Amino acid sequence: MTDKEIKINFIEYTSLGELKPEDRRLAEAAIEALKRAYAPFSNFNVGAAIRLSNGKIITGANQENEAFPSGLCAERTAMFYASAEYPEESMEEIAITGGKNGVMEDYPVTPCGACRQVMAEYQKKGGKPMGVLMIGKKKIWKFRKVEDILPLIFDSLRKEA
Repeated sequence: MTDKEIKINFIEYTSLGELKPEDRRLAEAAIEALKRAYAPFSNFNVGAAIRLSNGKIITGANQENEAFPSGLCAERTAMFYASAEYPEESMEEIAITGGKNGVMEDYPVTPCGACRQVMAEYQKKGGKPMGVLMIGKKKIWKFRKVEDILPLIFDSLRKEA
């Protein structure tokens, strides 16, 4: 038996003002997208923004439905739209924020496992790391690549037997 360890590195900021201008614009787009969430059942709003390789920023917001689980997370809303509208562009970075009743949380909101796996797929499709920015009012976390938030990515279907 061997005891192994997975180590995750990230940068922590305490305000939007500490971010590089391109990351601040992306964070602000996610915060704006938070206002467009449709969450009448959970009252938990999530906004996401993606910077594409062509410089465009695509946003998404969670969309709930009374026929649960027919809704969709903000991250996947943004990624699916970005891929459908700009299929040749890679996703360079995604920013995520959330909060109860549209009020942003003090600390970063983390994406669900399904969204992390979809991020991994689009990172693989893009052929380069996709950064992940998780935004709260008091703390902001920046990860360099999807593996940092999903260290054991499901990719068994692509491996040769």
